[in-house]
Parts: sequence; C-alpha cells; structure tokens
Amino acid sequence: MVMFQKSLYILSAFLFLAISSPTDNRREFEISRNLEIFAQVYKELNGGFVDEIDPGKLMRTGITAMVASLDPFTNYYPESDIEKYRIQNEGKSNNAGFDFRFIQQYATITEIYEGQSADKAGIKTGDQIIAIDGKDTYGKSAEEVDFFLRGTAGSSVSLTLRRPGSTSEIKTNLVRGDFEVPNVPYFSRLENDIAYISLTTFTPRAGRNVSNALRDMRQENPDLKGVILDLRENGGGLLMEAISVCNVFIPKNSLVVTTKGRIKEQDRLFNTTQDATDTEIPLVVLINRRSASASEIVSGVIQDYDRGVVIGQRSYGKGLVQNTVDVGYNARLKLTTSKYYIPSGRSIQSVEYKNGEPVEVPDDKKVAYKTLNNRTVYDGGGVSPDLPIQHPDNIPVIQSILRQDIIFRFVSRYANSHKSTDINNLKFNDFDQFLSFIRDEQIEFETEANKAWKEFARKSKEEGYALTETQKVVVEALEKEQKGILEKYKTEIMNLIEKEIAARHFYASGRIKIGLRNDPEVKEAIGLLRQPLRYNELLGSKQ
Repeated sequence: MVMFQKSLYILSAFLFLAISSPTDNRREFEISRNLEIFAQVYKELNGGFVDEIDPGKLMRTGITAMVASLDPFTNYYPESDIEKYRIQNEGKSNNAGFDFRFIQQYATITEIYEGQSADKAGIKTGDQIIAIDGKDTYGKSAEEVDFFLRGTAGSSVSLTLRRPGSTSEIKTNLVRGDFEVPNVPYFSRLENDIAYISLTTFTPRAGRNVSNALRDMRQENPDLKGVILDLRENGGGLLMEAISVCNVFIPKNSLVVTTKGRIKEQDRLFNTTQDATDTEIPLVVLINRRSASASEIVSGVIQDYDRGVVIGQRSYGKGLVQNTVDVGYNARLKLTTSKYYIPSGRSIQSVEYKNGEPVEVPDDKKVAYKTLNNRTVYDGGGVSPDLPIQHPDNIPVIQSILRQDIIFRFVSRYANSHKSTDINNLKFNDFDQFLSFIRDEQIEFETEANKAWKEFARKSKEEGYALTETQKVVVEALEKEQKGILEKYKTEIMNLIEKEIAARHFYASGRIKIGLRNDPEVKEAIGLLRQPLRYNELLGSKQ
C-alpha cells in the first residue's frame, strides 16, 4: 500500500511536470529533489546519530536556519510557541503599565506609563524584575519574561523587584489594565509659531492624533510658520495609520504606497481617503537610523511629493510586507510576500542585512527616481534625508556609552537620591559624579579601540610574544585617553543624562521636552522653517 501511494505520488509529479513550462519543470524538479535530500538527511540523523535526538528540536533548527537566511522578518512558529504568537498578535498585551529590557542579565524596567498600574504601585524606572508570579527571571530570555507578563485586562500579576542602591526586595501585585501606549506623547509650539509633534509608533488613531495636535496648535496660533513631525526612533506599525498620517498633509486620493510581490493578483494600491488637515503649511520630517517601516513610508511619501523637507540620518530600510500562513500541526510561518513602493516608484527596502541590521547599499546598486519637482532620489537602503545632520548618538563614544546602558544605570542611582524639580528648571551639572560612578562601579568603558587592543593582546599572548610592559603602557594610555574623550563630549553626555532624569520624573513627555532644549536637528528644522527661500530651494520649488 505504501509503495502504491509512493508510485502514485511520483506519477502525479511526472504528470504535473508534463503540463508545465520548461522553466516550471526545472524549478519543480529542484524543489522535489531537495525535499527528498532533506528528508533523507533528517531520517539518517534521527536514526543513526550517536546520541538521542529530539526530532522536533532538530526540525525546528533546520527551519529556523532556513528562514533566517532570507530576511530578519520571516519567522517560523512551531506548535510549542503558537500560544505566544496568539498573545502577541491577537490583542492581549502586557498592560501592567511599563516597558522593560535586559540590563546586566536582569529584566529592567525602562519606561513607566503615567497613571497606569505600575505607576500607581510606585514602581520606578530602573527597578530590576527578580521574579514574576514566583518564577525567577534570571537567565530567562526577553520573550519568556514578556510571556509571563502578558495577560487579559483585569488579571493580576505578582512582581518581585530590586531597586538600584538597595539590597532589599520589593513585592507588589499589579492589575493589568486596558490602555494604549500614547502614540503622540508630546506636542507643543516651539518659539510660539513652530508646531512640534512627536509620533513614536503607528498604532490605532495615529493619524487622527497627529491631525488633532496640529489643529490644537493652529487654534492657539493661527499664524504658525511651520510644523516639525518627529519620527526618530519610530520603528513603524500599521500601514493604514501610515496612510492616515500622510493624509494629514497631502490631499485626498493621493497615491501613498503600492505593494508588489511574486503573485501579481495580490498587488495593491493604497491612496489617501480623507480631506487633508493642511496641505500648505511648511513641513519638516525628522528621521534617524531607527526610523523604520511606516516611518519610512511617511517620510518617503512626503519627500516624493516634495511636501516637506526630511532632516536627520538615513532611515533603517524596511519596506517589506509580511503575511502569516498555517503550515499544519498548529504551526505557522510568517513570511515576506511583497515590498512597499512609494509614489516615485522606488523601494525603501535595504538590499542586504548583516546580523539583522541593514548594510549600507553601494551606489552602483541604487536606482535613481524623480520626485514631483524632479529632484533625484534613490531606492534601496531606506530614506536618505534632504538635509543630513550628524547626531550625537552617532558619535562612536556616545554609542558605546548608550550600548552599555551606562547613562541609564547612573541615572537609576542618581534619581533615587535626588528629588524631582520643576521640569523647566531641571539641569544636570555634576559631571564629576558621573565620572565617579564609572570609576566606583568599575564599569569597563569599552570602545572599538579597547576591543581591538584586547584582541591584539590575546593573540599576542597565544603566540608567545613578551609584551607585558608594552601592554601595561598601552592600557594606562587608553584609560587616560578615555577620560579625555569623555571630557571632550561632556556637553553631549550631560544632555543625555538630563533627558534620562526627566523621564524618571516626568515620563516620556518629559524626556522629549528636555531633549528639545539642545536638539541640533530641531534647531536646524526651526531655522529652515524661518527661511522660506532656502526651504523652497531644498524642495526644488520655483516659488
């Protein structure tokens, strides 16, 4: 019976090949051949490997490696992970009122949302989550901790916390709420006549909230000279909200994005559907290297229509659409099925990735396109700003400090011993205290130069070179230079410390408000909006 079924399968395959085109024939043969090889290797490993193998784990390893070779956004969810997938994608969320990430091997609270359960319970940013409902979090992955925290609104979760500077543990119960993280955490008029709107994510009502913010500020001052839409650090979200945000500034029935894939019947066009809030007010869009997906659609569309000037750094480069399919046995595959194309016809998708990060696309791989005013723009590798600006976060020393969470850890100690002040008077002046923290905590301030020297020293020792005294001199010189480098960027570091202190006492809106005081990109945007001639020249306008 088994042989008959196998023969029938082979016969069916030959019949299929017989009615297919030569190209299809070759492709189907390659698929069939490689499936047979894969199945045979899998069978031999399970049957003959020296140690007992978990068949499910082995298969998952193979599939995970296979999808990882494509792009960072194609993922496989086996049956064992399907409940996590449903929670992440079907409405349940961590509604205890905080965000976290792993710092020094512990899940550490990095953001408290005003008025929510964690805030009411007195939990503070910087607190380490030691246990959740009695389950130890040490050594757990971020996905596992997130899974423990998630649940339906109204359910409770028990947390055991440890506060920086204290050895005692804090135990508290939180009731999960039903709230949405604000997607417009801050908007304000800068210098009275420049509207500023921070959009941090494209969740439901993002377009409406941006529109309402602009209307409110225009009502306060009908003579606004321009608006700054801040999409820095915005990793994207819902496509329809990206269209809605574009619709705040461009007219009804304007093309926003086209999705194209291998299956032509599934290609789609997306246009704006409402009357715009304001199609005339001068506009600046701020982006950086972590602006992705929906942020890139909005900034790219504004650029393609010459509706505003884009300022900042090249964006991330994610222009892909994912769909999820059931692959049997309660497993799912989320796969990339198409790409986004903005009105000029270009794709914002980065051509290459390395370790999940986009790689700079060489010029010879880029294709030129034209904006509405006939300006030249390029595809591949995200949205390039009309006015590039070097941001302090991109300075290697600053990157190292942020990557190692040194400022976050310092402020966790500092905020617990310093009372909050009026945000307008908030100022950090004790740079020596920051340097003392680095010294007292024996924080290894690791830059690329340090890493390179350590690798050289390790190789030298392995190969038997007697460089002990030389190494000592170099290490002392590096330590001396490090302090000098920190002093060199003292102002930038202190500005970052002020932003983090503001966030501890005045939430996300406080961080943004304080950050605006010394923001080079915002200052450039304000200056540009006050220079209509320069603004129009950048957009290729003849006005």
